[in-house]
Amino acid sequence: MLQPIGNAVLQSVSDTSCDQVYVTAVALGGSTDDSLSDNRLDDPLINVEIPNPPDWLRKLNLENARVNIQCLRWRTRLAKRITDIFVASSLLFLAWPLILLSALLIKLTSRGPIFFFQTRVGLNNRRQTVGVGDSKQGCRRMLPAFGRPFTIYKLRTMYLDDSRSEPRQVQSIDSRVTPVGRILRRLRIDELPQLINVLRGEMSMVGPRPECIEYMDELTAKVPDYGRRLGLKPGLTGIAQIESGYANDLQSYQRKIAFDLMYLQNCCWTNDLRILWRTVRVVLTGFGAL
Repeated sequence: MLQPIGNAVLQSVSDTSCDQVYVTAVALGGSTDDSLSDNRLDDPLINVEIPNPPDWLRKLNLENARVNIQCLRWRTRLAKRITDIFVASSLLFLAWPLILLSALLIKLTSRGPIFFFQTRVGLNNRRQTVGVGDSKQGCRRMLPAFGRPFTIYKLRTMYLDDSRSEPRQVQSIDSRVTPVGRILRRLRIDELPQLINVLRGEMSMVGPRPECIEYMDELTAKVPDYGRRLGLKPGLTGIAQIESGYANDLQSYQRKIAFDLMYLQNCCWTNDLRILWRTVRVVLTGFGAL
């Protein structure tokens, strides 16, 4: 729920069992209120500020210096799921000829399977309870456990031996990628089978991109709050993909996390539709980081 910063929010933090409060000044470029940092919760704040936010982000339903107590209501989850099913099923119906043509080209131009399967880290729907704060008050909080692994579906874009090798980030010019694969990756056609992941409930149309399970230990150790991305289902697209593209160093991962947390704290189906529309524009025009 979104509330203006002030005494009302401080009272809400005290009266509820919420363990985290996210503060953002992204949308309008304002500054966050330091008054919340004086409350008695241990590590309650994550200050997600992105300098000079893009114009299109300002049009989302975000508020200047607002607080989001991270508890997605069932209505929000239901609306997001309905949106996912409608959009994914519609796109799958429209895109199946393109998927079929791509599969044929893959089969004719390189040996190996048509589809590529990989284990990724999904929604964290488990929690572990630990004690924090003043033991006399019996303060408890819920910390995220490891996300639930799932199998992601993609059209194969690499040569067979390279696609089975140890996961590493694909570069803009990469000898492992087939000629057909370069086209599929450029137009994001290789991601279309993930619409099945969305219909299965393992992914959402919009959300943080699912990370390779092999990278999780290193990323959670090096990038603060990386595990908090697991608070939502991973998505086909998201703000981080549109504005940051692929992350390949510590700084780009930190920027990616800032965008992911901003989406996490302002999740709603109307924002999802705007992000999806922006994604289509980026794919069709080539203008953007996706």
